[in-house]
Amino acid sequence: MGRKQTGMVVVSHFLKWIYTARVSERAAAAHALARAYVNCELPFEDRCAAEAALTLLLDDASSKVRLAMAEAFSMSHHAPLQIISALAADQPEVAGVVLARSPLLTDADLINRVAASQKATQKLIADRPSVSMALSAAIAEVGEAEACAVLLANSGADIASLSFRRMAERHGHLPLVREALISDIRLPADCRHMLLVKLGETLKTSPLVMALMGAARADRVMRDACVKASVTLIEGTRQEEHAALIEHLRLRGDLTASFLIRTIAHGKVDFFGSALVALSQQSEPRVRALLAGGHDVALQALFRSAGMAAATHAVILRALKIWREVANGKRVAGVQEVSWLMLKELGGQSAEGDLAALIKSIHLDALRENARGHALAIAAA
Repeated sequence: MGRKQTGMVVVSHFLKWIYTARVSERAAAAHALARAYVNCELPFEDRCAAEAALTLLLDDASSKVRLAMAEAFSMSHHAPLQIISALAADQPEVAGVVLARSPLLTDADLINRVAASQKATQKLIADRPSVSMALSAAIAEVGEAEACAVLLANSGADIASLSFRRMAERHGHLPLVREALISDIRLPADCRHMLLVKLGETLKTSPLVMALMGAARADRVMRDACVKASVTLIEGTRQEEHAALIEHLRLRGDLTASFLIRTIAHGKVDFFGSALVALSQQSEPRVRALLAGGHDVALQALFRSAGMAAATHAVILRALKIWREVANGKRVAGVQEVSWLMLKELGGQSAEGDLAALIKSIHLDALRENARGHALAIAAA
């Protein structure tokens, strides 16, 4: 009897045996046969016969048999593709093993599963050892919040900036995803700002805040807090991300004159310059050169082209000159001193109007922050 006939006889006996064998015996036999297949322990003819037998086992009434096959085949590059495909579509207990591990499943296979599956399956796919940018994009676009959180925690996931934005837009109001996004160093700056805004919106509508402050005051307090947090956010933003953050702020209507005055008062000269580039439509080298050493007349022309009112020019120029001196090592100054000198341009503490009120608030915030830091230093000594 030839090798092929021998293999067929073995398969024939195997298939007759499984109809009377107990579930535990069938599962053990299926696992052993699958392991022999993937380890290439069988001659070619016997491999063909084993593949046929294993394919038939996909119809076994017990999920334990199919699970045993899934565990044996899940990490193999040599498993039969039709068996992997069928197992991936099995009930969650079985499919999960294959979806989480199998290298034979393509991005197209996995993307289809993400779109058609529930949370548990999406989480398994998001936690695969390697997740491509395309698969990450699919999870970001249609995945449930828990799956997105798993994706963000996966160091093997390649996530595009656009996918970060989609997760922030879709699930940024949920603490689970918001915290995972914020803790990811790859998160673009405009997404961080989006999350700040979502957090503020969540807080201002909480029953406790509404009861303590009322709707109008809660809205004003949270808006001010978001503006201050946005200025702080700039500190951790790389210059190459400035354009995206500025466009995000502009589209939201947050790139206001008062926001820009805050940035220059806090010494965010690079960000201020990037904003002027976007608003004035002038070249970046020209704007940078003017901020570094341009005369007042040229700078005022730049401010006008960026749409900044003439009333703001003097305080901006005052701040810019101080930060130039700091940058050149000619002076030591911080936000407290700069904001005070900006206020002096308007007449000091007696000055009135919206611009004076803004600069006073910046100065008072700086005083409080410095006093807090001093007190903490004393306590730590």
